[in-house]
Amino acid sequence: MRESTLSRQQLVILSRADGSSEGLSSLGTHAEIIAALEQRNTGPERDGSDEVLYGPGIRIELPPGEPVTQMLMTIVEEEIAWQVIMRLAKELSWRLLDPATGRELCP
Repeated sequence: MRESTLSRQQLVILSRADGSSEGLSSLGTHAEIIAALEQRNTGPERDGSDEVLYGPGIRIELPPGEPVTQMLMTIVEEEIAWQVIMRLAKELSWRLLDPATGRELCP
């Protein structure tokens, strides 16, 4: 019998900018990230909830604290997710890291 919950692919979202000596480059504040993603059909399920954002085929988890230096994206519907992922990464200057393989995508 097949498991009802399939493992879903996850990607770590990072900035394309070079990191500083203090660590990873900032992707922005929670408010900046949410505003940019809301213009691209991705946002929280309800107002006031900004830890998890939902978009076509994807879920993005924001860490606590400011500024945001990385986020975790989970692909929930692969059939539609990749076009969305590539568009977001290109428009928002993201680097995508597959933690399972170590591969990076920089669309």
